[in-house]
Amino acid sequence: MNNAEIIELTHRHQVDVYGCLPLAFARGHGAYLYDADGNRYLDFFCGLAVTSLGHGNPRVVRAIKEQAEKLTHVSNIFHTEPTARLVERLANHFGDGKVFLGNSGAEANEAAIKLARRWGSNAGGGRFEILTTLGSFHGRTLATVSATGQERYHQGFQPMMPGFRFVPFDDLPAFDRARRDETVAVMVEPIQGEGGVVVPRADYLKRLRDWCDRNKLLLILDEIQTGMGRTGKFFAFEHVGIKPDIVTLAKALAGGLPIGAMIAKPEIASSFTPGSHGSTFGGNPVACAAAVAVIDALEQDGVLENASSVGGYILERLKEFARSCDRIIEVRGLGMIIGVVLKHDPRPIVEDCLKNRLIVNGTAGNVLRLLPPLNLTREEADAGLAIIENALKNVPVPK
Repeated sequence: MNNAEIIELTHRHQVDVYGCLPLAFARGHGAYLYDADGNRYLDFFCGLAVTSLGHGNPRVVRAIKEQAEKLTHVSNIFHTEPTARLVERLANHFGDGKVFLGNSGAEANEAAIKLARRWGSNAGGGRFEILTTLGSFHGRTLATVSATGQERYHQGFQPMMPGFRFVPFDDLPAFDRARRDETVAVMVEPIQGEGGVVVPRADYLKRLRDWCDRNKLLLILDEIQTGMGRTGKFFAFEHVGIKPDIVTLAKALAGGLPIGAMIAKPEIASSFTPGSHGSTFGGNPVACAAAVAVIDALEQDGVLENASSVGGYILERLKEFARSCDRIIEVRGLGMIIGVVLKHDPRPIVEDCLKNRLIVNGTAGNVLRLLPPLNLTREEADAGLAIIENALKNVPVPK
């Protein structure tokens, strides 16, 4: 099937919740995607930070093939080797953690919310409320969208689930003012992704960790977008030398297969007991085998170092360009999560880049977001930057 046939068939039968662009991709290799008509695109979006090792990574492909030939599914009331190996690796990276596996970031955050409430019920004096931040994004389920501090995601789904309140991001005194007797936890992203690649001050997470400790509150870090090397470290919280009580992962965890993980300190995780939570496909052996392969790549193939160095190069190139481009307000980010804040809607830039075979993304109303593969080469970075800079120079500013 060609592009047009795939697009027509999809729109005839699929619920229209994605606002799909008129492209149908057929295959990918490394940092490139190929549409059904054979056109090649440089991918600076990675399926929204999912394919962080690029497309068709040999480690991941091999792990999927080998495991699919052995066993694709068994009930998680039994054990499998890929699941055992994955939870060991994740627990070790966290440092003495206990892991719950699901299928997505929303499921990981649901698990974190439920665990915090369960802990609050069992050991936290009956507390249940979770403070989150304005501009945050935590998922699309009713609980996680209720935890999301963006009104546009709430429209048409009210009433929201009770038990969440919002405070400004990067504002510790606001947490102190908002805390009540029923507050059990705070839930934040180390860098707000959907909120516009908003990077807090360097001491924010450390001060928040200290404040939670003083007030006997759980600190939940949503690393769905920032985890698995996106910032140049396995977890973004490693940059500031802290450890949360609970952290969530998904997106890049299995290199493109659906998976999510919640990792918690053992004394917190013990509030979950048999039957208190679960997921039919959680711990799927094929997804777990792929995730182990991703972790192998992060640890053994220089991926984290590359994300830091090439990501830093992209960031500095864009900051330098911004000095002579008056439509740019700010360039911000860390590693391979980068936001170019514009004075206007980013869609004309996104569309021009797409015409020139580069995939980028717009978010938060005026932010051009870049989420390239962590193993992107310097040459590929230069190719993408040339297209972005050309668009910012030549595309008319929308009125």
